Amino acid sequence: MRIRLLSVGKDRSGLYAPAVEEYAKRISRFVKFAVEEVPEARKAAGTPRARDEEGASLLDRIADGERVVLLDERGKEHESLAFARRVGAWVEGARDVTLVIGGSDGHGDAVRARAAETLCLSRLTLAHRLARLVLLEQIYRAFTILRGEPYHK
Repeated sequence: MRIRLLSVGKDRSGLYAPAVEEYAKRISRFVKFAVEEVPEARKAAGTPRARDEEGASLLDRIADGERVVLLDERGKEHESLAFARRVGAWVEGARDVTLVIGGSDGHGDAVRARAAETLCLSRLTLAHRLARLVLLEQIYRAFTILRGEPYHK
């Protein structure tokens, strides 16, 4: 079983990458984990075509048997203990899980149709690179909650 974060675009600012790497390393203590990126559709930015192009790139990287969890502002919002239970259910299901963060134009219909569930990190709008970091911190927190470690107080 593995958990993977698949997202559109790179952190060109360099602000978030070190923290994302740190949390990915921490999560890897509990489960096989990876962060993967697909390129932004720069030529079509701001159009529905961008969502479709990015969506096609995302879907090309997702295997048939994987559980796809979409991150979207319209998804279900959890507090940390409930999210930990959700992560625990994924692990117990023993199916690979891919969490998907779309580009700045959102998710296309094809990606939405492929998702088994949709989660929301916050009702606030987050920069996509910051959303990655928040998600990884919460996944790490979830594993520490499940293991009874003192990280979550």
